[in-house]
Amino acid sequence: MSVKKTLMIVGLSIVSILALIAVFTSWYTVDESEQAVVMTFGRADETITNSGLHFKLPWPVQSVAVLSKETYSLQFGYKQNKDGELEAYDAETKMITGDENIVLTDLVVQWKITEPTKYLFNAQNPEKILHSATSSAIRSIVGSSSIDKVLTEGKMDIESKTKDLLASLINKYDIGISILGVKLQDVELPNAEVRAAFTAVTDAREMKNTKINEAEKYKNQRMSETVGEVDAIILKAQGEKEARIAQARGDVEVFNKLYEQYKGNQQITRERLVLETLENVLPKAQIYIMNDDGGTMKYLPLQSLQPATQPEKTEGSGR
Repeated sequence: MSVKKTLMIVGLSIVSILALIAVFTSWYTVDESEQAVVMTFGRADETITNSGLHFKLPWPVQSVAVLSKETYSLQFGYKQNKDGELEAYDAETKMITGDENIVLTDLVVQWKITEPTKYLFNAQNPEKILHSATSSAIRSIVGSSSIDKVLTEGKMDIESKTKDLLASLINKYDIGISILGVKLQDVELPNAEVRAAFTAVTDAREMKNTKINEAEKYKNQRMSETVGEVDAIILKAQGEKEARIAQARGDVEVFNKLYEQYKGNQQITRERLVLETLENVLPKAQIYIMNDDGGTMKYLPLQSLQPATQPEKTEGSGR
């Protein structure tokens, strides 16, 4: 074989290889959960967020870096090994509270890549920067909080403040990621004896709060009952007041009518009032009217008829 033919074969082979490289490196696929950065000679040129098949210039002119759109989790203070077991890093999570107590704080940071170009080119290791910023943020917030808040009711507030501070730090670093959330996983004291003592204090505080709530409930119940009793007494008094007023008005009407009769015949009305008063005062007494000549006669109307079987009268009945 001549040299010329050999060179032609080699040349054709090189062209074929280059053609194959061009074909296989000119197309790339972006999934729905992915985003890509197209780089021309190593420099970011375009960000692709639409899923599907895309074209680019063949390698080595252009290359593509594909990144996920999904949410990542940064585990601070512990890691899960291949066997599914958790490995704690107490040296990483040991920190001092505002009242100079030591606690171990584990947390998870939810984050995602929002600016792929900055994520690829603004920092050599964005995840390491995120880890350092997380340590700085949580230590700052815990360092300004009391141990009671860190271990009990202040956890949600600490999570919120840590998220805000961490997001502020990441924005300053400008590494193309966003903080979605911070969740405290485990906050505890460094040894069992101290944990037991603090647990006892916490239980006592909870019992105290329970007793206070029960006392407030009883107080409110008694106050409601007392208010109800007061209202009932007031309503009863008002009813009696109205009844007394009505009775007084009725008595006034009766008196006015008697007075009209009295003005017409004073002597008869006077005697009648005297007799009615005696009947009311002495309901069982027998009343007699004396004549001027010393004789007596029963006052009419006669007493009501006695029942058929009435008890015998005792001697000395009223005269």
